[in-house]
Amino acid sequence: MRFVLLHSPLLGPLTWQAVAEDLRARGAQAEAPAWRPLTQVEGSFYRSLATALAQSVDGAGSTPVTLVAHSGAGALVPALAAALSSPVAATILVDAILPHPGMSWFDTAPPAMRQELTLASQGGELPSWDGWWPPGALERLVPDPRLRAALIDELDPLPLAFFEETAPLGELQGAGAYLQLSGAYEDQAQAARARGWRARRLQLNHLSPLTAPREVAASIYALGQDLAEPARG
Repeated sequence: MRFVLLHSPLLGPLTWQAVAEDLRARGAQAEAPAWRPLTQVEGSFYRSLATALAQSVDGAGSTPVTLVAHSGAGALVPALAAALSSPVAATILVDAILPHPGMSWFDTAPPAMRQELTLASQGGELPSWDGWWPPGALERLVPDPRLRAALIDELDPLPLAFFEETAPLGELQGAGAYLQLSGAYEDQAQAARARGWRARRLQLNHLSPLTAPREVAASIYALGQDLAEPARG
């Protein structure tokens, strides 16, 4: 199996690095490439992000890939799949939003969050992701101060235009599965089950790919094997 681990565009590639190491130790191929920083994108965010990352993924080989998307990366999967030359065998969403073709991120967000973020924007920029949390919340999610500092070091202010851009039309390719880590993504997990996807629930938190990589990697590996069964049959 070849896993391509996609971090949220609001975060950095550190999210997946320990999970990738664990998956490789299990005998799988695993890559944790980085999206182009949103502040460096010109033109369409979805198209530019997908095109740049596809070059990295395709450059690493033509083996069919299982795309594993965390958080906001779920919305980018259809655009990336369309840009790849490598075939997409399956998609696993990990505490992630489902794709929302024809809608913007703001269209899918709760009205209160949309209003709060819009009011927080200055000069077309939103605060970096760590600034979205109430005091003490990030410390509870990532108790290790060194790990938390490394996470924050990858963050930048975010362009408001990314959240306002309408996602292009396109659907997920191949089989699908959902790994839920936190209660905040219950609706997304239920929607995935309604599509007939395999689903698992770990009693962890949204940043567990960073803080509990062994548990997350084990579930991703197991889901990857499950998704590969029809192909073997």
